[in-house]
Amino acid sequence: MTREAAIAGIEDYFDTGKYFEDLARRVAIPSTNQDPDKRPALHAYLVEEIGPCLEEMGYRISIHENPDPSGGPFLIGERFEGADLVTVLTYGHGDVVRGHEGKWRDGRSPWVLEKDGDRWYGRGTADNKGQHTINIAALAQVIKSRGKLGFNSRILIETSEETGSAGLREFCEAQRDALAADVLIGSDGPRIRPDAPTLFMGTRGAINFELSVNLREGGHHSGNWGGLLSSASIRLANAIATLVDKKGRILLDDLKPEEIPDSIREVLKDCTIDGGENAPEIDPDWNEPGLTAAEKVFAWNSFEVLSMEAADPKKVVNAVPARAKAWCQIRFTVDRDPLTFLPAIRKHLDAHGFDDVEVGQEEDGFLMQATRLLPDHPWVKWAAGSLEDTLDAPPVILPNLGGSLPNDVFSEVIGMPTIWVPHSYAACSQHAPNEHVLAPMMREGLQMMTGLFWDMGSGNTPRKIA
Repeated sequence: MTREAAIAGIEDYFDTGKYFEDLARRVAIPSTNQDPDKRPALHAYLVEEIGPCLEEMGYRISIHENPDPSGGPFLIGERFEGADLVTVLTYGHGDVVRGHEGKWRDGRSPWVLEKDGDRWYGRGTADNKGQHTINIAALAQVIKSRGKLGFNSRILIETSEETGSAGLREFCEAQRDALAADVLIGSDGPRIRPDAPTLFMGTRGAINFELSVNLREGGHHSGNWGGLLSSASIRLANAIATLVDKKGRILLDDLKPEEIPDSIREVLKDCTIDGGENAPEIDPDWNEPGLTAAEKVFAWNSFEVLSMEAADPKKVVNAVPARAKAWCQIRFTVDRDPLTFLPAIRKHLDAHGFDDVEVGQEEDGFLMQATRLLPDHPWVKWAAGSLEDTLDAPPVILPNLGGSLPNDVFSEVIGMPTIWVPHSYAACSQHAPNEHVLAPMMREGLQMMTGLFWDMGSGNTPRKIA
């Protein structure tokens, strides 16, 4: 059997509706970890759906409880074919965000996969059931066509990604030997454009924190005391304005990368960002001047105020606010250590006369580390070459995604190069009502991954690289 025949086989799998059937069955399992009443569905997704599918493909399956009691279970699947072969780890997550029942267009249910032209609607279609279903189907097609993979395969499916991958790091530390591999091949996140197959090799990191002002107990009448008492909301707004300007440009150098490596500029120079239909229009003057849009989101840091509150916004009264709070976030590249951000902000605010502004993070505050492989890494060149052989055109290569994934667990804790091939696009409504995927993109994803896994078993691959 040839590579071309394997790809033809996966095209038939899609064209005859079998991919739709598999995805529909998985979407129907309401495996959201944000709703306590639906937590049993997390186990059901692994035990009743993914586990049996992988066992039919010759994988040995084990289900593991999460070391974090707030997190859902894990599945590890392994197909071992030879000690001298490359080992590949494939990752996906079976949990989804809340269904938002009753808010979907045209009365759709989030738990029913429904076609509308090239759009397939359903919770998890894009994030992440549709994506890991593609990768599992591609592995199955290679086994069917070749009689074997030609490499060792390990698969990790978690069920807590949508709540920050609770317990994933501890689990991978304990299971390091069971998950060790030469390379991670995963699929999550969006392409840079709907029509542009994309590779990315890491993610920007993210840290959430709070800025708050607590001046006194209770507000005081703004007629009697306005102009005499300092206002918490005004103090906070002005403090934030010393950190980021009216155009979103970060003013504190300690929160910015020192520079963009030449190799990163080179791969980004021709990148055009397009989220597809219904995507918001980019503000060209936002963030650091002189950077391209691609450099701003893939190679630079951003500071965001996610939410603000002063006094009680639901019961506004004519009083000078005594308290104000802002929930902030920094998205950052590998060029900066996020543990330096809050001390730098503290020092900066003190120097600018804002010692009354508190800088803090909740005990379980959100922090995801940044990761990146440079574009000239051998595994990047190999994967890009495989996709080009399938598509007759090179994919777009991004050093890292603009968003965040728990990629540092794989690159640092387990220790391996990481390659991500996304099968979604930015305007897919993944965390909102009307989540969907595009059928042509799913078909192309199946073609790409079947070709990639076929090539992985052909023997001409990089091995362990320091």
